[in-house]
Amino acid sequence: MAKQFIKEFLIFFVLTFVVTAVVTFLYNTIAHGASIVDWETSIRFALIFAIVFPTMQVLQTKKPK
Repeated sequence: MAKQFIKEFLIFFVLTFVVTAVVTFLYNTIAHGASIVDWETSIRFALIFAIVFPTMQVLQTKKPK
């Protein structure tokens, strides 16, 4: 159970981090003309989603008796 949670945590963290970094880079480039990545937002979203989504999956798999 913990091994699967860690695996899913890492997958969601990396995926969310990369997507958020690319989106903030593109947004800042297009809207402001500055090629800047918002690292704080990328890390913040990656941590939140990497904790919430695997936890939701664990809670959904546990059925009350």
